Amino acid sequence: MAGKTITVKLKKSTIGSTEKQKANVRGLGLRKTGTERTLENTPAVRGMIKKVIHLLDIKEN
Repeated sequence: MAGKTITVKLKKSTIGSTEKQKANVRGLGLRKTGTERTLENTPAVRGMIKKVIHLLDIKEN
């Protein structure tokens, strides 16, 4: 999967989310609403995204 990336953007605040969800968002490298990160498309990253998909906008590159 070399060269495959995913761009994630935090579209909703983590206020009201559980601590595990907040930890997943932080683990993806997102802090404030509207921040974006480009990450490698790995099973670990996909699992983290799946847990907080309702807070994110996802774009596959």
